[in-house]
Amino acid sequence: MLTNRKIREIALRQSAWDCNCEAADFLREENVVCPEGLGPNAKRYYQEPLAATLVSYGSNIVASVKDEYRALIQEYINKFVWYHCFETPNLHWLEERLAPLGQKVCFMAEYFLPDADKLRPLPCAYELKVLTRADFASLYLPEWSNALCEKRKELDVLGVGAYDNGVLVGLAGCSADAADMWQIGVDVLPAYRRQGIAKALTSRLACEILERDKAPFYCCAWSNIRSARNAIACGFSPAWVEMSVKPAATVDEMNGEV
Repeated sequence: MLTNRKIREIALRQSAWDCNCEAADFLREENVVCPEGLGPNAKRYYQEPLAATLVSYGSNIVASVKDEYRALIQEYINKFVWYHCFETPNLHWLEERLAPLGQKVCFMAEYFLPDADKLRPLPCAYELKVLTRADFASLYLPEWSNALCEKRKELDVLGVGAYDNGVLVGLAGCSADAADMWQIGVDVLPAYRRQGIAKALTSRLACEILERDKAPFYCCAWSNIRSARNAIACGFSPAWVEMSVKPAATVDEMNGEV
């Protein structure tokens, strides 16, 4: 089974592939700016167009930036303390200067990695079953949209379901978003929440992933307290944060404004 050191090495290496930089860049005290370019080993859900990606593992910011926005992003990350670059009011400074360039801040999220020494399958009052890709065909439904991704079905590789008398009431699934890192998502039907099902599903799936020598990771918005609590309760800890800059038209389309 992977150790904590190996899990972190895998994550740093993957972030380096995502950002077109070196893994050691995330451990420096000074900020690093590198050319944007999604290579063949980048996480599968990253998509062009992408003006910039800012990533921090807690020491600095590594900014992967297209040439035309390099000067602005460099000024931004050097103007403010690194962790303030991921929050308002400083984001307003960046947004005002991105607007004339036709760009907007897009995705922002916090990522979690497991502590292999603490991670254990947590108990559940319902029957748990390990599921594989062959079991997912009928499960691409709105209620399981965090656990499974219909747009990238080919990446959904493993899951754990919770059953109440044969009825699926909770589902955790993982997507092979990178060669050595599988991302966990989880859903529980509203009537079955607050019973520890999400924790049982997430912890069991994380253990199953580790047994396959892959590094599980978990992602949520900073404001999604329920999801963050679930990750922490299962033995995950905050590992890195990311923020992306995309064309304003792309962001507006996501907001239903186009």
